[in-house]
Amino acid sequence: MKSVKLVKLVEKMELINCTPEVAIDDIVLTEADINRPALQLAGFYDYFSSQRLQVIGNVENAYLEQQGIEKTIEILENLMNHNIPGMVFCRSMSVPEEILKLAISKGVPVFKTASKTSSFTAEVIRWLNVELAPSISIHGVLVDVYGEGVLIMGESGIGKSEAALELIKRGHRLVSDDVVEIKKVSDDTLVGTAPDITRHFIELRGIGIIDVKTLFGVESVKNTQSINLVIKLEEWNRDQEYDRLGLDEQYTEFLGNKIVCHQIPIRPGRNLAIIVESAAVNYRQKKMGYNAARELYNRVTNNMGKKED
Repeated sequence: MKSVKLVKLVEKMELINCTPEVAIDDIVLTEADINRPALQLAGFYDYFSSQRLQVIGNVENAYLEQQGIEKTIEILENLMNHNIPGMVFCRSMSVPEEILKLAISKGVPVFKTASKTSSFTAEVIRWLNVELAPSISIHGVLVDVYGEGVLIMGESGIGKSEAALELIKRGHRLVSDDVVEIKKVSDDTLVGTAPDITRHFIELRGIGIIDVKTLFGVESVKNTQSINLVIKLEEWNRDQEYDRLGLDEQYTEFLGNKIVCHQIPIRPGRNLAIIVESAAVNYRQKKMGYNAARELYNRVTNNMGKKED
């Protein structure tokens, strides 16, 4: 089961730690969701997800204030006894000292944020969905071409990095070379990024390692990119039949998500950068409702019909 450290979320969301006495380095979150403990404050704990971060908004805070401090301590003690990973009070609400003392005694960290409850919960859930998403690492190069994430795959030495370098010189952006980490953030979206160690670097055989960000500037690199199109490079095989029209889309699958895939045969003299650019633009056209292959097919069909008449 994947997990993310609570301290990482605290840094990301810039939370104020109201209980610095409680160690949070070893606390982890395993669910990509939060819980607003409305029913739990009323004593209903059936189906309670205790492993989620507990968020206190205006409604929960108003309810607790109506109960009085003694009853509030009793309610929150029952909540904290379920080994919750932490509590966050939104809208910069003041937290009574009695609650902080209780939290410290129970080892439950308490935080504050100035954000509105709805916007804070939405951002936390979005961030957790990315951090806890299923992931794999594959061999390839990921480039942002005209806003489309193009994953270039193929055997070592076939020219993936060289194609990426030419694309960068033509104004496109590198996401990752050699190793691409892919996360499934939804049933429709795969996001690719580079390992921290190799981010912004490209390996060129015969030259070595080059720093793309330093050579071409910050506009030539990107940290993350959704993967929209896969291009598989392979050696030209005279005996193999290659798709010349593109009427039927071919797909490849990562983490259960299907991605449009093109197999590109490599021969001396073929400009891979232009081919990748054309594939990306053609993909965008299809998303916008125009299919060049289908248009040609319709023209040929109509022309044959006219001749028969």
